[in-house]
Amino acid sequence: MKRSRDLQFDEFAPDVFSGSGELDYIETPLSGRSFLLVAAVAALVLLILLTRIITLNVVKGDFYTARALANVNREKAIPANRGIITDRYGTVLAKNAETFSLFVNTNDLLRDRQRMESALAQVSQLTQVPLADLLLEIEKADMEATPEIPLVRNIEADVAISLKTLTIPGLHVENDFRREYINAPVFAPVLGYTGLSDTENAVIGKSGLERFYDDQLRGRDGVYTYVRNALGQTLDERLTVEPISGATLETSLDAELQEYFYARLQQQLQTANSSAAVGIAIEPATGEILALASLPSYDNNVFVTPGKNAERAALFADPNKPLFNRAILGAYSPGSTIKPLVALAGLREGVMDPVFGVYSPGYLDIPNPYFPDKPTRFLDWKAHGWVNVRKALAVSSNVYFYVIGGGDSAQSEERARQGLGITRLREYWQQFGFGSATGVDFVDESLGFLPAPEEKEERTGQPWRIGDTYNVSIGQGDLLVSPLQLVRFTASIADDGQSRRPHFARKITDPDGTTTVNRGQEVLFDYSSWELPLEEVQTGMVQAVTEEYGTARMLNTLAMTAAGKTGSAQINNNTAENAFFVGYAPAEDPQIAILVLIETAKSGSLNAVPVAYDVLQWFYENRLQNENSKL
Repeated sequence: MKRSRDLQFDEFAPDVFSGSGELDYIETPLSGRSFLLVAAVAALVLLILLTRIITLNVVKGDFYTARALANVNREKAIPANRGIITDRYGTVLAKNAETFSLFVNTNDLLRDRQRMESALAQVSQLTQVPLADLLLEIEKADMEATPEIPLVRNIEADVAISLKTLTIPGLHVENDFRREYINAPVFAPVLGYTGLSDTENAVIGKSGLERFYDDQLRGRDGVYTYVRNALGQTLDERLTVEPISGATLETSLDAELQEYFYARLQQQLQTANSSAAVGIAIEPATGEILALASLPSYDNNVFVTPGKNAERAALFADPNKPLFNRAILGAYSPGSTIKPLVALAGLREGVMDPVFGVYSPGYLDIPNPYFPDKPTRFLDWKAHGWVNVRKALAVSSNVYFYVIGGGDSAQSEERARQGLGITRLREYWQQFGFGSATGVDFVDESLGFLPAPEEKEERTGQPWRIGDTYNVSIGQGDLLVSPLQLVRFTASIADDGQSRRPHFARKITDPDGTTTVNRGQEVLFDYSSWELPLEEVQTGMVQAVTEEYGTARMLNTLAMTAAGKTGSAQINNNTAENAFFVGYAPAEDPQIAILVLIETAKSGSLNAVPVAYDVLQWFYENRLQNENSKL
């Protein structure tokens, strides 16, 4: 007999108390999809939390750690001393002077915008730095690297004392340094100056060698850390990063020679009633630049001394462009100083030979097919009679070099001479380094300009004519070269055909004693093996000094034999002349090659030769004859 199941109270009680014999609700099991949805949501939340944790602790861990430490710690930058710059004998040209700087902790100052602007207004009043400039310095600060930045640098002692009395949270005055240049105008075009970076509040080189060798001269700033608790109380302080001074840059400059060259050019500018000049001296065997002067010059200390805004603005606005390094950045028609190059090209190409002569009656006529009685005349500066390459260089005969460059169509057909032509002239200009960079260790340099028929026609709509070839053959017309290119070429003649890279750096020494030596033995090109009598050009340049008819005859009384070439380049629609001299000495064993340029000289090359005489004589007496001095 089947036993019936007992009825439990909890099974019928809901029906009784509901007032109905039927069930109002039916219980059903949850679907599996619901559990999956809950699990997915939980997994997503967990993934988001995990991603955030990884981001905060791994990806941006250093950033947030630095920000957290910045809230309790204060870091103070300790500026590294910039490396000094010396001449070849150790004479200091640029050093560091003690000064003060105002530092700001951006975390402290930015907590209260109104207080910050009030504090900066006081700083502006004391330092004479515009408020807008102070705000800009704070805005561009890299607070990820350090919240402590130098706000105003190179503060005088009295201003520093006034700033210390302000007792503004986040602002404090610290010892610092500023650049100091010795005999500033003499060396400014070479050394340049320093200033604050446009992207970071750090002192960097802005021009000259300061800029070119900035990486070596800057060093690395140190960091001093103050450890604080949450209440801002200092618990500990320590040097966390040791400052490292910049390297010492020993230049090839001879400070005494540079000072003499500069002073002599200044004197000659007064005599010539001119305002601009260039002087360069280079060692032919190494390419080391012994002196480089560009006038007018400037005092580069105004860029590193506070309160000199007016002086700085005046320099930028000066129409004489004192900030422009004419020796490296300038481009000039070389005048007759280009004739040694044309002579070398003509000899090598067989256009002329050492004994071949040209007669100069003082002009060269080119027949005019339309008006036979009115030939086109190209002038020599005087009638020289018969001249060969040596005498042509010594007397600087224009007619001789007209013929080398463009030929002589005025002769009878059987005696007509074919010149180099503009195409071959351009090739030789380029082979001798014109139209391209010299490679000097200086930011930017002039490449000059090498004219070409296609360029002229495109620019002017006029075809290239034989007169254009004549003009560039004597260094006139559109041909432009830099003074540094020209003296490098002269040095290559002195060094028997080897052209070296001109340079300033002689030795760079790191604080740990590691030294990089740059003796500049790099030969850019060597034409000593070319089949040409280089000695013919050298002899012609010596005869320019030694012969009665030589254009540099004034140098004949020097204590040593010199070789040289004078030049006068017409400018301003032939209303003025630039006076040039290039040369080297001693002629038999060249130790120095020089260039002298006097702009807008009234008497042409006569204004450049006296300067060359005095500089070469000084060099002989103070360097070649002084046993205690050596290059």
